[in-house]
Order: sequence, then C-alpha cells, then structure tokens
Amino acid sequence: MKRKLWIRSVRRIGFLLTGILVTFAGGAFAHCDSMTGPVVPDARAALESGDISPVLKWIMPEYEAEVTAAFERAVEVRALGGDARELADQYFLETLIRLHREGEGAPFTGLKDDPAAPIVAMADQALADGSVDGMIEKINRHLASAVAEKFQKALEASRNKDRNVEAGREFVAAYVTYVHYVEGVHDAIIAAGSHHAENKSDSGHAH
Repeated sequence: MKRKLWIRSVRRIGFLLTGILVTFAGGAFAHCDSMTGPVVPDARAALESGDISPVLKWIMPEYEAEVTAAFERAVEVRALGGDARELADQYFLETLIRLHREGEGAPFTGLKDDPAAPIVAMADQALADGSVDGMIEKINRHLASAVAEKFQKALEASRNKDRNVEAGREFVAAYVTYVHYVEGVHDAIIAAGSHHAENKSDSGHAH
C-alpha cells in the first residue's frame, strides 16, 4: 500500500515538475547521454590515461565486465590513431552511456550534441560552486509565482461561482488546478522524505 501511495505521489508530482522543467529547461530532458553531460569527460579521461576507474561510478556493478571489455578493446584500437582512434572512442562512449542509461531504467537513443538544459546546468554549477542557495532561490521563486498565479485565478473565479452554471464551472476548473498543484508539491515533499527514510532503513538491514 505504501509503495502504491508513493508511486501515485510521484506520478502527480511528475506533472508539476514537468511544468517547472519546461520553464527552466525549454523541454529538454536528456543529460547523461549528451556529449556535454558529466559522463563524457570522465570517459575521455579514462581513455587518455588507460585507467578505467573514473567511469565505473557511472554504471551498476553488473555492467562492469561489459564496460571493462569495451574499454580494453577501445584502448587497443585507438592506439592505431586517426579514424580508428575516433571510432574506438565513439564505440566506448556509446557502450558506457547505453549501460549507464540502462541502469537508470531509461532508453538509450544515441549520443546527443545538445547542450545541457538550463536547469541541469544550474544543478551542475551549484555543485561546482559548493552552494545550492542560488538554485533554490530561483526554483522557489518560480514555484511561488506558479502557486500565486493559480491561487489568484481560483480566488477571482470564486467571487462569481454562484452567478450561473458556466461561472461555477470556471471556478471548479480553477479550484481543481490550484489545489492539485499545491497538493502535488506537498505530496512530493512527504513522499521523497518517506522514500529516503525507507531506503536508509533497508540499507541498515543489509549490514
């Protein structure tokens, strides 16, 4: 039951976050499969040094053997130089990122040249800066604006809700949008906290 409630909450917040991400990201969701994403620099560093260690963190343990085999083949072939080097790099990058995506339960549709979405770039920059304050401020500002806008529409519609059926329906539509949005934010916060606690509990039993 708890699992089902969590899934429902995630689905609900999915619609909410879609709006936020579209605002910040312009509708782009790919990141780790992008040539500008965080996986590629680690992969290139590994290929240059001949040490696979930097990329293993990006995959699940069950994929290590396949990635290691691909890495060894790539290192051997790229030593030929020229086009062979380029093809070897491409082969390893595609193998690594495909298995990384598979570990996330996401499809791999090829490497992308698209730049990171603004919200993702913002998240990465926060890590680079060692501070999340700026990102939180921007997200909070957007969220506050969205809630206030939906509240205002519901409030204005409520003043005429009993005038006639059409006005009543306009109020109901505005009310449902407003309440579901706020409820989605609340449920996501509660669900995320509960899910994190469950994961910690599960990890504790594993010792």
